[in-house]
Amino acid sequence: MTGAPSIERTAGTPPFSSSKLSVLRKHPYFADLEPDAFDQLCRYAKHVTLKRGTTIFSKGDPGTSLIAVISGTVKISISSPEGRNAILNLIEAGEIFGEIALLDGLSRTADAIANSNCELFVIDRREFIPFVRSQPALAMKFIELLCTRLRRTSDQVEQVILQDLPGRLASALLRLSDKHKSEPQGRTISITQQEISEMVGMTRESINKQLRAWAARGWVRLEHGAIVVLKPETLQALVDAGANVGE
Repeated sequence: MTGAPSIERTAGTPPFSSSKLSVLRKHPYFADLEPDAFDQLCRYAKHVTLKRGTTIFSKGDPGTSLIAVISGTVKISISSPEGRNAILNLIEAGEIFGEIALLDGLSRTADAIANSNCELFVIDRREFIPFVRSQPALAMKFIELLCTRLRRTSDQVEQVILQDLPGRLASALLRLSDKHKSEPQGRTISITQQEISEMVGMTRESINKQLRAWAARGWVRLEHGAIVVLKPETLQALVDAGANVGE
């Protein structure tokens, strides 16, 4: 993997556009900040552009920053010494990551890699922690965020232990597509079959076979580098039933 990128803002960088800053302003954890507090937060943000495949941080690195995605997708993953990969999450535009190590001051728990060309805001821990201490409501929102992360991790462990392939795959597709539920032509997930296989812990061949069976039924549509969820209610019924329905 390539080294972690420089996150220092260069001299003469123009002010951020309102469209970029809206990533922070619209995020539920910053939306209620008073204007002065939000302006202060923006002064801490450093703008970074990365090429696809760039390592943002690696497992074990110091947790020195909070990161918001302006555009693109970031892959959160872990790997074994034998080279096996497991994808824990895909972070898209409008989302933040890196908060666990940021808040407890310990090392990163996973790798973060640009899954496409990305634009990011990076906020240094040395500035962010005093800022959170001055904003008690924001501190509570981050507690809520950590609880959400813990619940999602518990769900993923439950899926791996208790569900078969259809249930695990359906759960993953629903989780990834939830942020696109307002799209009228189906929920499009920018993910390859190899990536989804690394997320649910099954071979690419098994994933392809199951997806093709669902595509034949009109539950999903397969596109190059993407999966479109057409019948989320059917996939949810599969999950709710304990994933006992096979192909």
